[in-house]
Amino acid sequence: MADNILEIHDLVVEYHTDEAVIHAVNGVNLVVKQGETIGLVGETGAGKTTVARSILRILQTPPAKFCGGKIIFQGSDIMAKSEHEMRKIRGNKIAMIFQDPMTALNPIEKVGFQIAEAVGLHNKISRTEAERRACDMLEMVGLPMERYSEYPHQFSGGMKQRVVIAMALACNPELLIADEPTTALDVTIQAQVLEMMQSLKDKLGTSVIMITHDLGVVADCCDSVGVVYAGEIVEYGTVEHIFDYPAHPYTIGLFGSLPELGSKKSRLNPIKGLMPDPTNLPKGCKFCERCPDAMEKCAAQLPGDTEIAPGHLVKCFLAGGK
Repeated sequence: MADNILEIHDLVVEYHTDEAVIHAVNGVNLVVKQGETIGLVGETGAGKTTVARSILRILQTPPAKFCGGKIIFQGSDIMAKSEHEMRKIRGNKIAMIFQDPMTALNPIEKVGFQIAEAVGLHNKISRTEAERRACDMLEMVGLPMERYSEYPHQFSGGMKQRVVIAMALACNPELLIADEPTTALDVTIQAQVLEMMQSLKDKLGTSVIMITHDLGVVADCCDSVGVVYAGEIVEYGTVEHIFDYPAHPYTIGLFGSLPELGSKKSRLNPIKGLMPDPTNLPKGCKFCERCPDAMEKCAAQLPGDTEIAPGHLVKCFLAGGK
């Protein structure tokens, strides 16, 4: 559709090592509309970051290997583009905020130069104009332009994350991928960064993929959410549908393990067990070994997507009263 900025169809990614093949992403489907914010939520190792890096094609190959699927950005297949064409897209049309701001910044370069470098690479402008744009971006994310000539170690964690966000937004990308942008921050700074990201998104009209462990972040920032488990999106829908009517046993388990204000429960209700070994995934449903409602066919047969409400898809045999 014309208003879809990104479409992912049956994406499969593996990591090949000398010891084994790691099945990281197993048939992911995702659609991002213009101006929409989609959250990808799930446990560590579920494949969220691999999906994000696949969109930008920045996975190290080898060991990573694209085994199938298409990534369509603005009507053209990312997987079919040359490396030269991808360099024009990265940081310009698609930008990424990485999880750890310290490793995303070059410690021996001034922060202003790092922002100006990205602007200069993608725009035919003078060095002076690129520097001016970098100063404007620092001001936009709440940092004084006088700090242009300082180095990353002179900034706090929250300030470094603001610099990374300024770098990502410097060229007004149409799609922003935020890979757990608040994980390394304390709660107060986390709220400030999320509020700033939302404000800049509204101002620039950017579409966002928000990768997070935090369901609270999803509730505050996202329009839609995909619940990722063992390399699959097991439930997808609007934030309202997922939060009010969770249908997949894994999603129900995630909400059940959250503490509630005012609750008199003395213990949380965690999901039993661990995610399956990605080198030896079950033949059927990936969650069946941990599922309290598992049936015999769950272990032998892979469930398809069931639409239980318009746009609300669940990968479970029990969905929709089956």
